[in-house]
Amino acid sequence: MSRRILPWLFLLPSAYAQPALAARDASAEAFARAGASRLLGVLGDKAAGPAQKDAAFHKAIDELADVPRVTHFVLGKYARTITPDQKRRFALAFRSYAERIYQGRLADYGGERVSVVGSVMRKPGDVIVATEISGGQLDRPVPVSWRVLQSPGGWRVVDVQFRGVWLAITQQQDFVATIDNAGGDVEVLINRLRSDAPVSVKRR
Repeated sequence: MSRRILPWLFLLPSAYAQPALAARDASAEAFARAGASRLLGVLGDKAAGPAQKDAAFHKAIDELADVPRVTHFVLGKYARTITPDQKRRFALAFRSYAERIYQGRLADYGGERVSVVGSVMRKPGDVIVATEISGGQLDRPVPVSWRVLQSPGGWRVVDVQFRGVWLAITQQQDFVATIDNAGGDVEVLINRLRSDAPVSVKRR
């Protein structure tokens, strides 16, 4: 593994950290590169209108991400106590909210290319792939890492690190704090997601 790759992989948060010299996984890297390129292609399609882009992005997320797993993960400890009806309504609200977040972070890109920098196999079937988005309107490459898990249907994304922030981990922290601050009332979080209000907490 090159010296250029090592510093980046050491920046992984403790929840995902593994020895930086762990084996790479070529199939996971190929999946992450193709998936990232697809998402950028959807949002950079100048011929498609907003509704078409939304539909194409929704379909891409269905095929690239493990949406049920992520939905369960971001609820943290409350995933064990939420009622079936709350779970259904939360899933709908979170899906819409999450897509707006991802689209918003990628909306300014168009014409860029995705290249793989390296990967770390945390264990077989659980890999973090480091990529760079470069070219197009960018004056310097933007690092984006993807945690992908092997499933019966192939690789699926379960978290994305963008500009140093793991989105699913951050969402879990913010969502659990929001429910905690509401005395354990999950409805407060569901309503906030539906209203498009930002869900975040101040950290010391």
